[in-house]
Amino acid sequence: MTGEEAIKRAARDIAKAKRVVAFTGAGISVESEIAPFRGKGGLWERYNPEEYAHISTFRNNPEKSWQMLADMLTHIKKAKPNPAHRALAELEKLRKLRCIITQNVDNLHQKAGNTSVIDFHGNTRWLTCLECGRKYKLDDFSLEEIPPRCECRAVLKPDAVFFGEPIPMDALRRSQEEASKCDLMLVIGTSAVIQPAASLPIIAKRAGATVIEINPEPTPITGIVSDYLIEGKAGEVLPRIVEAVGKIGIRK
Repeated sequence: MTGEEAIKRAARDIAKAKRVVAFTGAGISVESEIAPFRGKGGLWERYNPEEYAHISTFRNNPEKSWQMLADMLTHIKKAKPNPAHRALAELEKLRKLRCIITQNVDNLHQKAGNTSVIDFHGNTRWLTCLECGRKYKLDDFSLEEIPPRCECRAVLKPDAVFFGEPIPMDALRRSQEEASKCDLMLVIGTSAVIQPAASLPIIAKRAGATVIEINPEPTPITGIVSDYLIEGKAGEVLPRIVEAVGKIGIRK
């Protein structure tokens, strides 16, 4: 099956589906110049995650954690949605996408216009004081002076899941529910091997959903969990799929 054939197949599958869910990972944001955590050029090449990104480090030595966080959040603050994010927003406008479950913490799906987003690992848009609970917008801080502090002088923490922290219960429950009820899942920019997020395509598949994978190369779930893979960059593939879905809708 050629790339064009796969795109047409995906458009047909989406057009006839009743409940479509997108499951996204770091790969969708790479084209917005946000480095992934793992792999070549990833954040973990520069910072040992167990050393900088563990909740115990943040609680005991927040200044150290904020060295990594400032690096990461500086890029996130500058990033803009790319064509892949905008394509998913358009798919929602076409009333074909029920929700996005994202492993990313960059808020780019929301910036693109999606209104139904489950932040599986939290979201860095907000900073929270672990002492008094007061919340602040990330954009209100320059990150030139770290760590940022609350009015009560306690250190602020991004609303993202650190190593050693559980997935927020509501996000986990909603994600599992959406995965079990969808009849088509788009797996975009992730190999889906990190638990518990990795279980979501499996839940969808076991419930009878079609699982379409969009990734630059095959992953451990290719042909095992996913029904088929469309190889390529999400920012190139997704707009073509959504355009084709729109044309099918017009013909109807």
